[in-house]
Amino acid sequence: MMKKIIYAVFAMLIFASCEKPNKIGFVDNGTIINDYQEKKDLEAKFQIKEEAYRNKFDSIDQAFQMEVQKFQSEAQRMSQNKAQQKYQELGQKKQIQDQQKQVEAQAFQQAFQSELDSIINKVKKFENEYGKTNGYTYILGTSDAQATVLFGAEENDLTQTILDALNAEYEKK
Repeated sequence: MMKKIIYAVFAMLIFASCEKPNKIGFVDNGTIINDYQEKKDLEAKFQIKEEAYRNKFDSIDQAFQMEVQKFQSEAQRMSQNKAQQKYQELGQKKQIQDQQKQVEAQAFQQAFQSELDSIINKVKKFENEYGKTNGYTYILGTSDAQATVLFGAEENDLTQTILDALNAEYEKK
């Protein structure tokens, strides 16, 4: 009976020693996303669009201000009813302009967020494929917003390696 137990323990030790060790790495997703060239290009593209948006509405606001000033100088020569009517028209026009600004700002923000989400998904997929291709059992993610890796040995930090590979792939396109 004792021989069987010793053989069983010996067999378990052999099987345990044959088991492949887990290969674990981690990445700082905040760094990868923020330093990924495609994200930087997206931000630059939207910064140009944002500047055009601001210029458009600045010129609309300036034209409206000129119209208000013209009304103020002419209001004294108008009848009270006519001045009141013009004042209400200007108020309505300002409301419409403000609503248009808000709608365009929301559409702008949604478009940016949609493209950013697409980039984030692309990064996640790349990290997943990188892990499979390079034999990792786990690749853990962390960021400033959510510190899930409290400590990791420097040799297990894949942040720069994955960032370099992502940027190289992006430059090919």
